[in-house]
Amino acid sequence: MKSKKYTVRKFINDVHLWLGIGSGIILLIICLTGTVLTFEEEIKSLFSEEMIVSPKETVFPIETLTTNLAAEGEVTRVSISPERTKPYEFSVKTKKEDRRGTTFFVDQYNGTYTKLEPNVLDGFFMTMFKLHRWLLLDMSIGRPIVGIATIIFLILSITGIVLWFPKKKLKKLKWKHLKPGFKIAWRAKWKRVNYDLHVTLGFYTAIFLIIMSLTGLFWSFEWYKDAGSAVLGTEVFGGRGGGPKIDSKANPSSKTVDFAEVIKITESELPFEGTTIFQIPADEKDIFNIRKYHDEDFLETAVDELKIDRDGTIISKEIFSEKPLNVQIASSIKAIHMGTIFGWFSKTIYFISCLIATSLPVTGIIIWLNKLKKKPKKKQKPLKV
Repeated sequence: MKSKKYTVRKFINDVHLWLGIGSGIILLIICLTGTVLTFEEEIKSLFSEEMIVSPKETVFPIETLTTNLAAEGEVTRVSISPERTKPYEFSVKTKKEDRRGTTFFVDQYNGTYTKLEPNVLDGFFMTMFKLHRWLLLDMSIGRPIVGIATIIFLILSITGIVLWFPKKKLKKLKWKHLKPGFKIAWRAKWKRVNYDLHVTLGFYTAIFLIIMSLTGLFWSFEWYKDAGSAVLGTEVFGGRGGGPKIDSKANPSSKTVDFAEVIKITESELPFEGTTIFQIPADEKDIFNIRKYHDEDFLETAVDELKIDRDGTIISKEIFSEKPLNVQIASSIKAIHMGTIFGWFSKTIYFISCLIATSLPVTGIIIWLNKLKKKPKKKQKPLKV
């Protein structure tokens, strides 16, 4: 008998199989932790009390509130919610090691403040984060391992889509050939159900898993971030440091605006309701940097920015919707990867996709083991003449 040809499909199948077996445990960990991290903020909020303030006619000036907090450390910024019952949130560097700052809730109507207490789940989610990003290993070791596993996951997703299509030429493909791939035969034997869970659910979530993989690689490899920035035509994560520092060009003898006036200018230039973050100037050379979020918009990464000089002159104004598409995408990479870009809608899709992705290494291994158990067909003895 003639031996079967080693076809392209067979090669793709082998790549899918052996890459999946070799990286199964690591991918399971990455996908499982990704599933848990999807609703981190929502889960943590269930174990923390929300601070509510009673609105009054007068509000303490931000300068006064900043002075009150100065005893706790260096006050760097304040976040103001459009809801009058929510307190101001100040970020304070309580010590040199406190790079991100500690959050203090300040009642803007009476001047009292409360330090944000650690959440009981902080340790758990930090462990999940470290597992997801570098497998609890040293960062220099774990990060490239996760990166390589992500590349493998990307290949598995693409080859999985190819293998989902029946063994038919494209010209001969009909709906009856594709239809079985869209559903799970729940009434069939468990082996068939397991097969459908792997193939069908993998196909439905493939596009989201590809997006997660492509965006996740930005944190694993510097060369990938540089290549992605070159493709997009703008630097990815370029705004992390807030851009180049701009010193005030206002005349030292001119009147310096206070925060009340800065807020009025912001409301005039950005006339919509949304959470506003003001950077607290460290000295007389610093300008006012403002970021205002479109809280009610479907696109949660939409943020407009203002830079105002000490005399009230507007230095620059950046409207997110007016930015080129490539810049919008580059500034939304983190939100795209985490599924927060469209709020609850996208996070729910990502949660389900990550949950399914967690099951794929398991169902895939079971399919492989079931094939190994199959007994080879007995060769028929030649007929005697």
